[in-house]
Amino acid sequence: MSLAVKIENLSKYYRLGVINNGVLWLDLQSYFYRLLKREDPNQKIGSVYDKKGFWALSGINLEIEHGDRVAIMGRNGAGKTTLLRILSRITAPTEGSFHVKGRIASLLEVGTGFHRELTGRENIYMNGAILGMKRREVSKKLDEIIEFSEIGTHIDTPVKRYSSGMFVRLGFSIAAHLDSEIIISDEVLAVGDLSFREKAMAKMNYLSRDLGRTVLFVSHFPQMVKELCNKGIVLEHGKIKIDMCPIEEAIAGYSEMMGVAS
Repeated sequence: MSLAVKIENLSKYYRLGVINNGVLWLDLQSYFYRLLKREDPNQKIGSVYDKKGFWALSGINLEIEHGDRVAIMGRNGAGKTTLLRILSRITAPTEGSFHVKGRIASLLEVGTGFHRELTGRENIYMNGAILGMKRREVSKKLDEIIEFSEIGTHIDTPVKRYSSGMFVRLGFSIAAHLDSEIIISDEVLAVGDLSFREKAMAKMNYLSRDLGRTVLFVSHFPQMVKELCNKGIVLEHGKIKIDMCPIEEAIAGYSEMMGVAS
């Protein structure tokens, strides 16, 4: 099978709480470099004046084939969300590269991808445009999206008035019905009622198993992961602790790391 995602030596560095250089002449130097639209020498990672920070990801290498349903597991702070944010092009890597073949629909933090002043209907069209779809293509799927989301009476209300559950229902419905080859989900299905969660899981199974969509799924619930995914990896401190393997092995390794029975 062909690759949907290829990640090579991917790393992400974050500084902790730094808003200036701590030395007046360095602050002035940074100011004048920015004024001249030149690269600030004091912002280079690894420079003499680099402040305390941490590597959220370090040396990630991964290959995901089209149609794979991959669980990304690990403790809080292991780097799962950072990895998905980079693949969704929300943030840029510090080192390394990644290549994605196909359009990505991302379900990250609740409300990501929505303009809060626009209505639900307007946000559907906006998300379709972001994916490169024409308005008439989105219109063909509009009724199906609204029906699946179960928020028909509120579809013309600005989304800033939506509850977190309504955000999730609409966001998932958009991702599931518009033309994206890769679906990324980060814990958002844990929000909302059980009936919609079950319907969403059934839809994701259909998209991946019957239509061949690629799924990257983050969850702390092994049962949900086992139901949806066929492969998995485990991250720890920004590195791959358990490389790509069958989902049963990944869950067992994750459970052992967490000290719970699988």
